[in-house]
Amino acid sequence: MQTNFLSQQFNAGSLAENSTACPANATICDGTSCVLPEDNFNRTLSVVLSTVLTVMLALVMFSMGCNVELKNFLCHIKRPWGIFVGFLCQFGIMPLTAFLLSLAFNILPIQAVVVMIMGCCPGGTASNVIAYWVDGDMDLSISMTTCSTLLAMGMMPLCLFIYTKMWTDADAIVLPYDSIGLSLVALVIPVSFGIFVNHKWPSKAKIILKVGSIVGAVLIVLIAVVGGILYKGSWIISPKLWIIGTIFPAAGYSLGFLLARIAGLSWHRCRTVSLETGMQNTQLCSTIVQLSFTPEQLELMFTFPLVYSIFQLLFALLILGGYRLYRRHRVKTKTDVEKTAQEEDSKPSANINGGYISDEIK
Repeated sequence: MQTNFLSQQFNAGSLAENSTACPANATICDGTSCVLPEDNFNRTLSVVLSTVLTVMLALVMFSMGCNVELKNFLCHIKRPWGIFVGFLCQFGIMPLTAFLLSLAFNILPIQAVVVMIMGCCPGGTASNVIAYWVDGDMDLSISMTTCSTLLAMGMMPLCLFIYTKMWTDADAIVLPYDSIGLSLVALVIPVSFGIFVNHKWPSKAKIILKVGSIVGAVLIVLIAVVGGILYKGSWIISPKLWIIGTIFPAAGYSLGFLLARIAGLSWHRCRTVSLETGMQNTQLCSTIVQLSFTPEQLELMFTFPLVYSIFQLLFALLILGGYRLYRRHRVKTKTDVEKTAQEEDSKPSANINGGYISDEIK
């Protein structure tokens, strides 16, 4: 690993200059960035919670699979137009957006690399849960997440090779193919069982889906909160990273929706593609960072995945809230129209009371 190139960005002189602004036990200080070492309690808690959250996530994906029709899922595979649009968003729009944001804000090379890693990651499983709550196309959502995770094995090295040349050697970034494979297995197996249950016992699948969708929503918030607690030392960071962490997921959601609409997809599929584009696999990004950089840089590199995960969740909740308000208003308006139509139909017609009937009407 060629981490020495990245380490040179944090020389001893800069540490001495910022020592007065940081706590005595800070491992890395650079301007407004200040990182504290992780204690043993956090390490133990991280392992325990990671295991629990992994099991819970598998159960949630099982419940999401209970909403997938095998026939519709296979149709998306046979006619992959929606998947192809999602592919362009995932490995076209997101890496390019990450590259442009890194250049525009002129961030440090070590920070630019982690922004690029985030932009090159496949979609996260949280998008499947949110897609359910916004009445998205679950068959498309599951197939997009599966395909993007599978294609990430080839597309991530290619995108990182293209975009990170100016900051580091591509060989310095270690891609955890085993973790990508495990993510794929953890997604495919539970979803496959869910599809089977939905095919055999549709009534039971609906009950499992309702419970799993609620648990999934709670789990997404829980992961964000746990991440904030475990890496509390990374919250004092450069304002530029905060701004990028805010703009990046919002750009992903917006551009994904726009491209899907231009491609002629229906509204519910546009919502699905939007969520699949903006919601990245932040856990995978964190794993790549851990394997690619020195322990002294690790917590600084953890900063951006954490910030991104918080804001991608925040914007997803805003999208969900906005859609729910729209649907409530639309249903209310539709109900009023139907009531008015029923009242008009109940009134005596001109033919019954002997009124005038135009020849044009006859």
